[in-house]
Amino acid sequence: MYELFWSPGAANFAPHAMLEEIGAPFELIRVDMKAGGHKTPEYLKLNPHGRVPTLIVDGAPMFEAAAICMLLAERHPEARLAPAPGTRARVLYLQWLTYLTNTLQERFMQYFHPEAHVDDPACEAALEAGAEKRIGAMFDRIDAALAAEGPYLAGAEFSAADLFLAMLVRYSRGLANPAWTRPHVKRCVDLVAARPAFQRMLTAEGLTFPQ
Repeated sequence: MYELFWSPGAANFAPHAMLEEIGAPFELIRVDMKAGGHKTPEYLKLNPHGRVPTLIVDGAPMFEAAAICMLLAERHPEARLAPAPGTRARVLYLQWLTYLTNTLQERFMQYFHPEAHVDDPACEAALEAGAEKRIGAMFDRIDAALAAEGPYLAGAEFSAADLFLAMLVRYSRGLANPAWTRPHVKRCVDLVAARPAFQRMLTAEGLTFPQ
């Protein structure tokens, strides 16, 4: 039994979809972030960064959404959420999942929380605008890569990387040029959104996709 600490639409989006894909027993434990539930002493013992998600694995907590996705794919190979080692698909899977969490998601952090990155409030608007511009360029690169080797990030194979991409595509809904306006990104996330497990995750979190 896994336990996933979550908040609607937060970075638990991809790990939650992973759990639905896997089909292993899990419990959802909602964290009321508006009420500061992620900053309570009890929660900080599980995740000292005060973020969601946190996954309880074999009785111990684990954080970082991408790491949780990789672990679940590794523990449940029968779900085929990570391509086999030694293949081109595996190369692409590792490359893009790392890019999404390390590069694109970080830009979203700057866009949504500029105050956490600069000390001068007068700089916040410029940082937000710059982050939006760079996010757009990153989605352009992803679209080009999907055009070349898609329909999924790992090529012909659906993987955890596509669930992570879908999460960040939803993050883009407030941008002037949302990610799904790019044809190959849209094709990929439309395929993801059609999966029954993904739909179960959306229903459980009370979300629509992509907006």
